[in-house]
Amino acid sequence: MAGRLVFITGVAGFLGSHLASHLLAEGHTVAGCDNLIGGYEDNIPEGVQFHRVDCNDWDQMFALLRGVDVVYHAAATAYEGASVFSPHFITQNIVTASSGVFSAAIAQRVRRIVYCSSMARYGAQTVPFTEDMAPKPVDPYGIGKVAAEMMLRNLSEVHGIEHAIAVPHNIYGPRQMYDDPYRAAPAIMVNLMLQGRQPFIYGDGTQRRSFSFVGDVVPCLARLGFDADVVGETWNLGPDEEFVSVLDLARAIAKLIGFDIAPVFVPARPQEVHLATCSADKARARLGYATHTNLEEGLRQLIDFVRTRGTRPFRYNLPLEIRNERTPRTWVEHLF
Repeated sequence: MAGRLVFITGVAGFLGSHLASHLLAEGHTVAGCDNLIGGYEDNIPEGVQFHRVDCNDWDQMFALLRGVDVVYHAAATAYEGASVFSPHFITQNIVTASSGVFSAAIAQRVRRIVYCSSMARYGAQTVPFTEDMAPKPVDPYGIGKVAAEMMLRNLSEVHGIEHAIAVPHNIYGPRQMYDDPYRAAPAIMVNLMLQGRQPFIYGDGTQRRSFSFVGDVVPCLARLGFDADVVGETWNLGPDEEFVSVLDLARAIAKLIGFDIAPVFVPARPQEVHLATCSADKARARLGYATHTNLEEGLRQLIDFVRTRGTRPFRYNLPLEIRNERTPRTWVEHLF
């Protein structure tokens, strides 16, 4: 397995950079691209052949993928909640960008494509979500992810390319973007509280999630590029043991920081799923998935990461295409 040339889109991002570190440690040659919309350049591990290229640039992607064995498509503008208000931007960077990566990879005859989808594919179905459920996304981001999945399956079958679909959910930990006001609730809350500012809670905070520590997910994701018996399947990657409310998440972060919490409650966001957790049974049985880092320890590592780098003001660089009475005030008025 060692010694393959692997290409990671979104390699400066949170998930992509951790995957790069893991694959380098396994002895692979790792290259990758990123447009730096959703990542930090200093996330990129030493040894990665980095190219500042947008996945929508087909000609450059085609050139970069020459000789590559496995492509991990981890790049995404992962703005699920904001996709209701910026559907054009999100679709361009989920559906169109994915089609470009898949097309260029297949044209260069890569052996396998691993696509990082999202639990947004499941929508508001009964939890825990299992891989055999039909996708029922409820927002443009989820719709885009499912569309890209369908395209990958179709193209892989037509052109004889191996593929696997990973479904990481609510990943958090060091290297996560914490100055982005539109996504990654744990990182947003840490950045605010370390500045002595109260966290914002959409709705009443009873919406529940299972949060996945990145170090537990990456080894399984890496295997999807090389194991023989994973091809053509969808894989939920993440824990299902700690199913916590957003309000309890905020309280846990405050306790670790030593912060006197009094959350600011704002209206719920449109189309936000109330309960979202995935079953990890399949990954446990066949990929060796195990939760080694519980929520408290994972949050502690995230807090240490932000403390070391220093808190930052939030960057409102997402184009909000639709502004009306339903657009969250936190974004319109830059409240974070």
